[in-house]
Amino acid sequence: MDAVDLVLRKYDGRPHRQVTARLLGEDKYGTWLSTPRGTVVRYHYGRRRTGRTGADAVRLLPAGKWWMAMFVAAPALREAYCDVITPPRWTGPAEITVVDLDIDVVRYRRDRRVEVEDEDEFEQHRHSLGYPPEIVEGALGGAAEVRAALTRDDEPFATHYRSWLARVS
Repeated sequence: MDAVDLVLRKYDGRPHRQVTARLLGEDKYGTWLSTPRGTVVRYHYGRRRTGRTGADAVRLLPAGKWWMAMFVAAPALREAYCDVITPPRWTGPAEITVVDLDIDVVRYRRDRRVEVEDEDEFEQHRHSLGYPPEIVEGALGGAAEVRAALTRDDEPFATHYRSWLARVS
């Protein structure tokens, strides 16, 4: 398995987060990356500069979509954590870059509740960072799409991701 840097930036280009994952493969849903428990995450905001993942996870980056999903192994409280982003692009032979557009959509493991988070941050950055109409439309559409898919339990959010999660080591 090859190492891939997943780079998240903000709309103004500043770094936000970065994690080195393992490329698991691709299927009709997109590119799958693994981040085993203990994987180092580099933060470019707040006080904490590095952290480690608390559970095994796989990340799905679907081509052309305005979201990416992270599926987290039990016993994590969150089963799926989806960032609303600009469509992912390969920016190097082993680097994928996305722009984090603030909104997150989460599904909780225990009660399967789906929540949209950080819409207020999106609204703030929409104005302060000057998101153009196509970015606003893409972000809101991506959030709605992933929220509906999580709520309906559409694939790959129902069971498909589990076969990829079983490959994390």
